[in-house]
Amino acid sequence: MKKIFLALSLATLSAMAYADTPQAVTITLSSGSTMTQGMAMVLANQMQDQGAQVNILLCDHAGDMALQGAEGEVMKPNDVTPVQLLDGALKKGASASVCALYLPNSGNSADDLREGISPANPSDMATELLEENRKVIGF
Repeated sequence: MKKIFLALSLATLSAMAYADTPQAVTITLSSGSTMTQGMAMVLANQMQDQGAQVNILLCDHAGDMALQGAEGEVMKPNDVTPVQLLDGALKKGASASVCALYLPNSGNSADDLREGISPANPSDMATELLEENRKVIGF
């Protein structure tokens, strides 16, 4: 009986510890489409509002969102741009980076990136994407 109680207690403690850990989410975004970028950023913000820890990886045309001076097209119904939504996610604690291929192939440098956005390290990104409980969503 003591063994059963101990096993149940350990299982409960383990579940409680896991429940206190925020859901880790990586959003990979490469689309140049304003609506696709907008939807990805809306969902990133919504996931954060629901307690997730969000990491955003921007590549290809979406990498342009990471550049200083990036603005983008205004979308309805809230009259915001994907860049403004990205800024909102960053202010709430999301991390963001550009893929390792973006800078050398776009003619930009790390100095051209907006504050809070950095070049991704492929080894670190691979490790992150392989984390057991991480959700990875691509746009």
